[in-house]
Amino acid sequence: MARYTGPVCKLCRREGMKLMLKGDRCMTPKCAFERRPFAPGMHGAKRARKLSDYGLQLREKQKARRIYGIVEKQFRKHYEEAQRRPGATGENLLQILEMRLDNVVYRLGFADSRSQARQLVRHGHFNVNGRKTDVPSFLVKLGDLIMLRENSRAKEYFKTVQEEIRRHDAPPWLTLDISSLSGKIVSVPSRGDIDATMEEQLIVEYYSR
Repeated sequence: MARYTGPVCKLCRREGMKLMLKGDRCMTPKCAFERRPFAPGMHGAKRARKLSDYGLQLREKQKARRIYGIVEKQFRKHYEEAQRRPGATGENLLQILEMRLDNVVYRLGFADSRSQARQLVRHGHFNVNGRKTDVPSFLVKLGDLIMLRENSRAKEYFKTVQEEIRRHDAPPWLTLDISSLSGKIVSVPSRGDIDATMEEQLIVEYYSR
């Protein structure tokens, strides 16, 4: 499975904002963006030039791709699926990205970041509707139940998670059952439930060129 393996803090610096790619570390003084809030490279500290319309569209697409940790080929497939669905393509795209299994595991609080959630899914720690599912890009549906597998509960990591998850607030389109370490899709995420920093229309304009 193709994925980015380089330093993720450079991605935040390139996009000029925190993408929360390292979970709680991003909220500490150790965050690289706090220390160097400019683009990477020898010319990164110089004043940025004004971007063209194409540049703005590209940066927005790259930002969304990096937030969700998806390579270009897969992101394009999600966009094409969003086009086929009724309604606004941009909002459909964000809903598809939110309904990926790795993102749902992250939203439920089982992981500090989407990359960590992706690893947990790949290692087969979760069931969807009672069946083991180890594909991070699996798209969950309304009514689906995501549950930590029984043989994973004894692991030290999940014992810690069970304590920390009590302080976690799941988004309104998910319900979290702490006692059973499970979550359910109770509605399709609305635009207000999704990252407000993304301008999905710019992504649509990028692919509509």
